[in-house]
Amino acid sequence: MSWSAPVYKLYEHHLLKAIPPELRPHHVGVILDGHRRFARSQGHTDYTESYRTGMDKLRELLAWCAQLRIPAVTAWVLSTDNLQRPAEELEPYFEVLLDLMRDLPRLAGRLGCSMRVIGSLDLLPSQLATAAKETEELCPPGMWRFNLALGYGGRQEIVDACRSLVTELAAEGTAVDDVAQKIDVEALSRHVYTADLPDPDLVIRTSGEARLSGFLLWQAAYAECVFVDPYWPAFRRVDFMRALRDFARRERRFGQ
Repeated sequence: MSWSAPVYKLYEHHLLKAIPPELRPHHVGVILDGHRRFARSQGHTDYTESYRTGMDKLRELLAWCAQLRIPAVTAWVLSTDNLQRPAEELEPYFEVLLDLMRDLPRLAGRLGCSMRVIGSLDLLPSQLATAAKETEELCPPGMWRFNLALGYGGRQEIVDACRSLVTELAAEGTAVDDVAQKIDVEALSRHVYTADLPDPDLVIRTSGEARLSGFLLWQAAYAECVFVDPYWPAFRRVDFMRALRDFARRERRFGQ
């Protein structure tokens, strides 16, 4: 055993005392950033192994959240912007995501979470889109929720929410002249992808980038943000717990 392992265990215990249950977030959003830079930092020109390490890290994250009783987690694994990358980068990632889909029903059952895919599945390769829908159906009901943001873009989500609301109003027979009066914050909030969950109160982004890039653009208006330096494949439980500790120490003002 490495000499550092007992030290980390002791440090994790110290961190755990600083994040009592009543100060833990109810919904954590995580931006999984840095797969390619991690691969390059390891001297690799092929990103496949980094992608696999990253999805293994996502499995670990879900286990950490189950242990810490975090009620909801949304992990952004693929953005609409990512889909513009070269095929030689995307195709290995799609294969890794397919492997994750095959494993998620078992993992969700073991960890006691339900699972939903959010995003524009119509933009994805048909095999991946079908696998995502089937995985969602196969995952059992659970005590807490995992959202997999796949082919996700924050602006597109707001467009989809507006379209859904207008469609609903039309189905109810709302007159065209009255539609604008029916569109407000509460109404739109009922049509975002995560309408059945509390808004995220903590968003974590890895790789040292200090921006949200449109992640949960509507819901994260008052979220606390923690930007950490490790690339996603190198993200550790201790990094996660530090983020929770930082959240617990903050005074939330909700724009006031």
